[in-house]
Amino acid sequence: MENLLCKIESRLRDLPVTVALQLPAGRQVGPTGAAVRLSFSDWSSLATMATGRIGAMAEDFVECRLQLEGRMRELMVVAASLLAGTPASPERRWWLQLLRRVRSLQAHSTDRDAEQIEFHYDVSDDFYALWLDPMRVYSCAYYRDASLTLAQAQEAKLDHICRKLALKPGEQFLDIGAGWGALLLWAAKHYGVEATGVTLSKNQYAYGQQLIESSGMSGRVRMLLCDYRDIDESRTFDKIASVGMFEHVGHANMATYFDKIYRLLKPGGLVMNHGITAGGTEHDQLGAGMGDFIEKYIFPGGELLHVSKVLHAMAGAHLEMVDTENLRPHYARTLWAWSDALEAQLEQAREVLAADGDLARAEKILRAYRLYLAGSAMSFEQGWISLHQILALRPEADDGCNAMRGARSSYPFNREYAYR
Repeated sequence: MENLLCKIESRLRDLPVTVALQLPAGRQVGPTGAAVRLSFSDWSSLATMATGRIGAMAEDFVECRLQLEGRMRELMVVAASLLAGTPASPERRWWLQLLRRVRSLQAHSTDRDAEQIEFHYDVSDDFYALWLDPMRVYSCAYYRDASLTLAQAQEAKLDHICRKLALKPGEQFLDIGAGWGALLLWAAKHYGVEATGVTLSKNQYAYGQQLIESSGMSGRVRMLLCDYRDIDESRTFDKIASVGMFEHVGHANMATYFDKIYRLLKPGGLVMNHGITAGGTEHDQLGAGMGDFIEKYIFPGGELLHVSKVLHAMAGAHLEMVDTENLRPHYARTLWAWSDALEAQLEQAREVLAADGDLARAEKILRAYRLYLAGSAMSFEQGWISLHQILALRPEADDGCNAMRGARSSYPFNREYAYR
């Protein structure tokens, strides 16, 4: 045990943040008044720290085997420093890649997807309202200007998507994974489209319906509670957006997903796929146990693809990529804004989550989300995961009426129109 402690103390001295440990037997290690303090109730948690298994340390915190004190930003500096390598390193063992595909097939039936979405998004609307912006946009904001607040950056993101899609009055617009309805209402109000949104979350559906009615948009905006695979194909759309949704689709269903979008999209129409992508080319979740933690406590069934594989799947569905933008640092800043807002309201969050009387469950959820938000912010900053907006079109026959010969759509093949 002394050898283990010597190893840990040596690593702590090299960290950019001062750290103190309280060991299970009561012994103190590290300076008094340290910025970060870790209190262990089990020796196994100490061994986990020594080997850099950050995900297992996070689980120990959620299960109260480890106590963490200090600002989340400084805790994440310590976490990143403890890692033995990058959690985005490629996994080259062929049998693990095969196992991932089998697991993906099993995890993404329509019933399983509905259960997994409910697990995350139906935790508590009031809980999410504490730390999201007033429109409850639960995806990467767009800090077009560094001085923007979170709320302003989320409005900028909604408008960025609408501009890229070149939405026009009277167009039929579909939002797959519509959340609490912010993009639907923004597109209808500011761009005059007729908007349809789909979600699997019962809480989001109920809130979205109420929002549509209270805003007087019932004639132009509608929400559907259904799986993307069950969207009626008798009606097609001029423009489609999918924001923060395809992470739930799974590797094995990626062809199904983009084929469905192709069939729902009118010839010449545009689709915007906005979602988290893997930082490494050969893995579907973060290493060092971080992905396992998110799978267990936050996003069951979530899978990530490298952007190159997303483009490959889109091309396989005959969708032509016309623009790709990386917003990775924007998501880091978004997540830190969410994390800071939650940290400032921990007692209120406990009360909201414990509204059903289950205090133990409430505490677990809160601990998990505290690490999830801050850990994800760190992961985007480090480049272990990323965020890409991919704009693609369904080609139509080129009849010579388009703006540019060979365009095969109304897309102008320049970016000026979106930034004008």
